[in-house]
Amino acid sequence: MPARNILVINCGSSSIKFALVGEAQAQFPLSGIAERLGQPEAVLRWRRGDEKDCLAIPHAGHSAALAHLLPLVREASGGLLHGIGHRVVHGGEHFTAAQRIDAEVLEAIRAVAPLAPLHNPANLLGIEAAIEVYPDLPQVAVFDTAFHQTLPEHAYRYALPEVLYRDHGLRRYGFHGTSHHYVGQRAAELAGLPFEASNWLSAHLGNGCSTCAIVDGRSRDTSMGLTPLEGLVMGTRSGDVDPNLHSHLARTLGWDLARIERLLNHESGLLGLSGLSNDMRSLEQARADGHAGATLAIEVFCYRLAKSLAAMSCALPHLDGLIFTGGIGENSPLIRSKTVAHLRLLGLALDETANERCVRGTGGEIQATGHPRVLVVPTDEERQIALETLDLLDD
Repeated sequence: MPARNILVINCGSSSIKFALVGEAQAQFPLSGIAERLGQPEAVLRWRRGDEKDCLAIPHAGHSAALAHLLPLVREASGGLLHGIGHRVVHGGEHFTAAQRIDAEVLEAIRAVAPLAPLHNPANLLGIEAAIEVYPDLPQVAVFDTAFHQTLPEHAYRYALPEVLYRDHGLRRYGFHGTSHHYVGQRAAELAGLPFEASNWLSAHLGNGCSTCAIVDGRSRDTSMGLTPLEGLVMGTRSGDVDPNLHSHLARTLGWDLARIERLLNHESGLLGLSGLSNDMRSLEQARADGHAGATLAIEVFCYRLAKSLAAMSCALPHLDGLIFTGGIGENSPLIRSKTVAHLRLLGLALDETANERCVRGTGGEIQATGHPRVLVVPTDEERQIALETLDLLDD
């Protein structure tokens, strides 16, 4: 059978990220983004090999953007496109694995949209637009939450009345599952261990951040919950706060729910602590220049990350290694070093020369000799989505 090509689509409310994944190619033949959709400034940007290009597509919506993308995909794939894999943020309890998309699957994605109101409606826009433009291709939904559907009940239930779980689905779901799954498999491969018989702590660190405990190839705990707000300090998200903060702000400042949600999701995290930026690169430079807010933001970020990883270790029978991934996890020796320094009780320590070497796509083991394994593993969510899409096409 000739190598197959899968188009991976990650659709937001005003953007479409895309990548053409060749089954037998290490690099993507085509990748890019259509952004500011629906606006006069709408533009399609793409990369083929070392060449970058762009096309103005004023006022284009999702379907129009995909129609403009179609000739590029045909050219890059040699006219051979075998399926489309869609990132869908929330699958609720309904989906424990990727699914071929049909009317029933679309309705189920729509039904759980209240659990991810910023994401699932946008994901549906991309799916419906792709079906319109590519009606004859198999389309597959790959869910951020699916990998975490193996959490035991004691890990996913909140200490709330049963009726709220039973009738309204209030429980911990977790996110970044596609990334945690991919880097867990890759770490096991690098360590020469079977994924199905190895145990990992995984830290996905970017503008959104989460940790995961992976036991024998399955997620057993994770830091995000009902929504992506729970857990770690993130770029603009607060992560864990006192659950009574909402009523305190309403009582003392007169804030309504929309104002409080904006605070916790868009004005907090690294940005709120530093008063400067949500970008870790900017904060590290500002810290080096003596900026107190940036210094505090980094200290809080690393301490809270270490606390979460220590908590995740409760789910492991033993530790085969700690994985750092995501934009910050793959590119910040400082964050890795400061985080591991808080985890002395797990026996972790770094070889700082190896740690400094792992940036800009370079991964590998960075632990000090004689200490438990620590790896930097570049994530590849697009490839994982393509692999799960191919698995379904093989059925």
